[in-house]
Amino acid sequence: MEEQEKLTRFEQQILPHMDAAFNLARWLAGNDTDAQDVVQDAYLRAFKFFAGFRGGDSRSWLLRIVRNSFYDWLRRQGRPELTTPFDEQIHDPAADSPAPDTVLLEKADKEMVSQAIAALAVEYREVLVMREIEGLAYKEIADVAELPIGTVMSRLARAREQLRQGLIERLHQA
Repeated sequence: MEEQEKLTRFEQQILPHMDAAFNLARWLAGNDTDAQDVVQDAYLRAFKFFAGFRGGDSRSWLLRIVRNSFYDWLRRQGRPELTTPFDEQIHDPAADSPAPDTVLLEKADKEMVSQAIAALAVEYREVLVMREIEGLAYKEIADVAELPIGTVMSRLARAREQLRQGLIERLHQA
């Protein structure tokens, strides 16, 4: 494949999924800076091996690379798993601004959910993010995570239950 043709195909098929790649990396890594490193590494790998991409779902293909890049990044950091809570900054356009108390309550709710998701073990967090935030089907998650579909389903069920328990605990603390 000619280099210019490869670059054009890559830009058309892979670059549109950058937001999904960054979103998954951010949820896995726990912060924007590390997520940027993971995504940058993933995109370099994706470009390097793009000639081997034979079509199909380019988003799932890229998210698998992001996931693998994250685990490689974890190993290089010498950490078996991250424990730093995810800190999501919420930006709300002030076009039709709701009441300040409503904004504070919504922000508190989002932060509580983000903290509960961040507290999940990474193997649960990744399937939850791919399913509930990125909207991937079970089969796509199984392909990305290189897991049997039954494992995806059981991890997702456990993730949802742990998320529910985490939210209940946080509500009782509030």
